[in-house]
Amino acid sequence: MIRFENVGLRYGMGPEVLRDISFYIPHGSFQFLTGPSGAGKTTLLRLMFLALKPTRGLINIFGHDTALLKRHDMPKLRQRIGIVFQDFRLLDHMTTYENVSLPLRVRGREEATYRAEVEELLQWVGLGERMDVLPPVLSGGEKQRVAIARALIDQPEILLADEPTGNVDPVLARRLLRLFIELNRSGTAVVIATHDVNLMEQIDARRMILNDGRLELYD
Repeated sequence: MIRFENVGLRYGMGPEVLRDISFYIPHGSFQFLTGPSGAGKTTLLRLMFLALKPTRGLINIFGHDTALLKRHDMPKLRQRIGIVFQDFRLLDHMTTYENVSLPLRVRGREEATYRAEVEELLQWVGLGERMDVLPPVLSGGEKQRVAIARALIDQPEILLADEPTGNVDPVLARRLLRLFIELNRSGTAVVIATHDVNLMEQIDARRMILNDGRLELYD
């Protein structure tokens, strides 16, 4: 689904922050992206989501060479990728329910066809009683769960999650991990960026370890 070959990235004339990154994400796979703070995990996810362009190397997503993509083609590819940002990126004027259902509305679905799905997912992540609340009223952990639900609601082909359990307690972190596992069993490839060792030890999955701009893979 995603393939990197000798990818490098630098900002301006500075040194490369990512160097010779090569890996592939198979259909239906599950992996953790880990490494120390500042190693470049978020930057690597942004490259995978087409939010950044590499300064060298090849990135192929869903069979498309991203260097040859036209600007109007990128939204179509991004629609096939679910992403949970570390800073949530919720719309403050929309309720929890409206934030989560937004991807479905953008695709033109009628509310009657998805309301039950949204309500069920919000119940599962523990926000069933917070559906009509605006983001400024939510705690950090609640905002995190809204962001996760929004990324999952459209059943993406691949899910990229940047520290998705960083603002929740260990019990809820395990529950969210089970949700990611169930999503993966349904066919979605999952990449979770995290430094939480306890979380990674709960499932046998490939670890992609980023350190000093280079990537090592451990199956």
